[in-house]
Amino acid sequence: MRTKQGLVVVVAAALALALPLGACAATAEDSPTAPQADLTTLRDEVIPATDPGRSPANANRRTDTFVSMILKPGGVFLPGFYENGWDGNAIVPIFASLVVRDESGQPKPDLAESWEISPDNLTYTYHLRDGLTFSDGSPLTADDVAFTLTLLNDPAYSGYIDFSDIVIAGTDEFRNGDAPGLSGITVIDPRTITITTERPNPLALTILGGPVISKAHYGKGYAKGKLDYLRDLYAKPLGAGPYQLDRFVEGQEVRYTANPHYYGGQPPIAHLIYKVLPSTDAALQNFQNGDIDQGGFGSDPAVIDELKELGYATINTRVIPDIGQIWVNNSNPALAPTQARQALNYGLDRQQIVDARFKGLGQVADTYAAPPLWSYTTEGVTRYDFDPDRAGQLLDELGWVRGADGIREKDGKKLTLSYITTKPDDPVIPIGEQNYTALGIDFVPEVLDSNTAFARFNSGDYDLAGFRTEGLADPDDAVREFGTNDPNINLSRYRNPEVTRLVAAGVGTFDEAERKKIYAELYQRLSEDPPTILLDYRKSISAYNARVEGADAFRTGGEDAAQALAKLKIRSS
Repeated sequence: MRTKQGLVVVVAAALALALPLGACAATAEDSPTAPQADLTTLRDEVIPATDPGRSPANANRRTDTFVSMILKPGGVFLPGFYENGWDGNAIVPIFASLVVRDESGQPKPDLAESWEISPDNLTYTYHLRDGLTFSDGSPLTADDVAFTLTLLNDPAYSGYIDFSDIVIAGTDEFRNGDAPGLSGITVIDPRTITITTERPNPLALTILGGPVISKAHYGKGYAKGKLDYLRDLYAKPLGAGPYQLDRFVEGQEVRYTANPHYYGGQPPIAHLIYKVLPSTDAALQNFQNGDIDQGGFGSDPAVIDELKELGYATINTRVIPDIGQIWVNNSNPALAPTQARQALNYGLDRQQIVDARFKGLGQVADTYAAPPLWSYTTEGVTRYDFDPDRAGQLLDELGWVRGADGIREKDGKKLTLSYITTKPDDPVIPIGEQNYTALGIDFVPEVLDSNTAFARFNSGDYDLAGFRTEGLADPDDAVREFGTNDPNINLSRYRNPEVTRLVAAGVGTFDEAERKKIYAELYQRLSEDPPTILLDYRKSISAYNARVEGADAFRTGGEDAAQALAKLKIRSS
């Protein structure tokens, strides 16, 4: 999956080059400076409501409606085609998958009641539940699954879902030849589909078993190599999830009604609303006055005390499996050399950014895995503690010389780097300006709306861009883009043959112990030749009004969040 966006909890070795700087950089084990927080030792915590009866009247009047929050949806409500990650949150209630993952990352049935994997790990057979329908009452069958996978492997498809490490049999003949479909997909009967792949991959079960869309709805007008017609359907989603879209008012709300045809039964709560809010500060105010029932409140420990005082708030604090980063456009000639990216890492006071952003509930990130992931390790990785002298030395070695105005120049061109963000209060702006200006870099922040920012980011029209990864369910989620040359996936345009080999090796075996060894080596290689600037891990605060029963399961925001949504109930006052 493409690793970008900022999710809210509502429902991210040596090179062949002989580089001297890798040898002299400190590692996490021998550095004298330790992070101020260690999220690997912090446990998730649930703080129960102490006085549910204090729930605001404004909330209590909503006897058939649950209101959560969302920040910046863009209105592309089609799995596999959105670019703004908030749209990924917005489609969670609408669509259902064959298989999802629970909070621990284990596969869990959704539309498929069971499955088998062949002994060679190449063929997957899914058995659909009996009587499945989409929200309009039309049947959902194996033909819809086949159509979904065909669409996502169409030669014109340029979205974030990547089958390159799986490869359904017949993909080449379909994309580059005259084959009308993928020969590896066989519909046995309306409830059974078999998919044969060319490469073993431990993620294939859930990637092949992703959200299912309606062939009758989305297949009208389909012709191989021509997908533009789907744009007219972005705002008209049809899925098999627990809710169906009622309306989307940009900048205000995404409104849903319960799906009477949901396989798990019509949800007890008739209406669901994601209220569009500008910030976590606004979320707290809306929660206090009863305008929302659930929200994410950032990572300020002081907020926990404010929520406790309300009495009706059940509070969750959780180490989030994502990573805050600054993506670096490696195709920019000024940023292509490894030394340049190392200089940017050494030259930025990341601890100061983490302190400003999380106030003690964050940790500087040093490896391409979040602490909750089973692959997480910092053993042997290069640690980039704030060292402006080292950063300056590296830029000197690359030939970037300070001009009369203090800005570095090379071959008549100034070292000017823009920084894309969607947050006016992004601490990278003042800290980056201070640190990089002192280093001789002309640092130019650009605060953009989400749709413009993602469009620039996805097209490669950026130097530096601040985004979080999506929630990471598997180690591959954080590193996959660095192992492919596909610009629709590899948004950093990073190239490193050894990294490419290790990324492929990480999904080339089902043995978790072996995978762990591979990722440990991969993290070392990525730290020595950093594709991006790692920033932080975080512990996040969310809460829900105790009038809502079952929201503790919904808090995780994981792939099974839709199933949790379908079980929410409002307690009678």
